[in-house]
Amino acid sequence: MKITTLIFNPFQESTYVLWHEDGKDAFLVDPGMMMQAERDLFAEFIERHHLNITKIILTHIHIDHVIGVAWASKKYGASIEFSEQDNAMLNIMNLQVAMMGLDVKFEQFDASNYLHDGDLLNLNGETIKVLEVPGHSRGSLAFYAPQSKKVITGDALFCGSIGRTDLPGGSYEQLINSITSKLITLPDDTDVYPGHGECTTISQEKRFNPFLR
Repeated sequence: MKITTLIFNPFQESTYVLWHEDGKDAFLVDPGMMMQAERDLFAEFIERHHLNITKIILTHIHIDHVIGVAWASKKYGASIEFSEQDNAMLNIMNLQVAMMGLDVKFEQFDASNYLHDGDLLNLNGETIKVLEVPGHSRGSLAFYAPQSKKVITGDALFCGSIGRTDLPGGSYEQLINSITSKLITLPDDTDVYPGHGECTTISQEKRFNPFLR
């Protein structure tokens, strides 16, 4: 499985496209495209590779990760899937916009399907496992592809750091438990794709992440 990273919006959020060279279906993870130029760049990539986005899957409901969801869902006819535990966050998105000082209008969306711990998604014959990793938000999820040895962690685990826990629904103790029980237990050679910043590996985080010692 290929994971293409596109960096969008003032928060330098990582939007991911999951796809295969030999299969045209693709998943879109955390569409953060905020400006029209970002949306044009994304659309050009999808068109150039002749991809068919079938699902939009969300690691959590924070404005920088979901500002492009409604646009992408309408443009590509893709389902929208995330944890029901984060559903309440949709009711305070305008507050998030104000807190972040953004000059944007959030377009509401609804879940096509709720994701749960242990759910298995299929992309061109490859299995992607849903992991519940609450702590950054109540409904934070990670997406693990064991065959490709890759995991998308959202804002739960970063290179050398962890997600903030001072936002609504956050809990430091819960986040540490999620990371140690669901993420650090993955094989050492698993590549980690976080919601912001550079990629890392499970081995590197086990050895050097100061929050996990």
